[in-house]
Amino acid sequence: MMKSIFIDKEITYTGKELSPHWIYRNFKVEGSAIAAFIGPVKVDLSEMVDIEDVINDEPISSDKMLNFIIEDFEIGLYHMVAVQRLFICIIKEVLEEYGIAVKRSGDDLFYEERKLSVSIATKSITSSLIHTALNIVKTGAPVKISCLEEMGISDIKGFALKILEKFTSEIKDMNFAKSKVRGVF
Repeated sequence: MMKSIFIDKEITYTGKELSPHWIYRNFKVEGSAIAAFIGPVKVDLSEMVDIEDVINDEPISSDKMLNFIIEDFEIGLYHMVAVQRLFICIIKEVLEEYGIAVKRSGDDLFYEERKLSVSIATKSITSSLIHTALNIVKTGAPVKISCLEEMGISDIKGFALKILEKFTSEIKDMNFAKSKVRGVF
C-alpha cells in the first residue's frame, strides 16, 4: 500500500532528502509512501544523483517548486524508473484536467517548449526513490523554465493533493490487478 502526505511547512530540497526513510524519519509515515511539499530547490553537484548532469556541470535550482518524494520498498531501479514515468504521466493528466496542454519527453514535462519539471529515480540500500518537482515560479533556475504560476495554478496544495490521490489510487489499482488473475500453465 502506498501512503501519502502533504507537508504543510516549506522545505528546501537539497538532494539530501532523497534518502532512505526520509519520509518516515521526518513525518512518521512508514513504508512505501509519497510526500509532497513546497519549497526552493538548490542541489549542488556534490548531492546530484544524475551523473549526466554532474558531467555536464548542470546543478539544479529554482526559487519555488512543488516537490514530490516517492519511496518504495518493493521494487528495483528498473521498475522504479517505470513508476517515475507513470508519475509524470499522472501529473500530465492532472494538468490536462485544468485545461493545460503540456508535452512529455521521457521523465520531463514541457509547457510552451520550456521545462516545467525535474525528475530522477535512484536506488538506496533498502528502497527505490524518486524526486520530481514542478516549478511554481519562473525564477532561480539556470535555464529558461515554465511554471505553474503562469499556467494560472495558484492553489498549489489542492493541485498537489489531486496528484497524490491519483497516484496512490493508481498504485492501489495496479496491486489489485496483479492479485486478481489466475496463473496460467
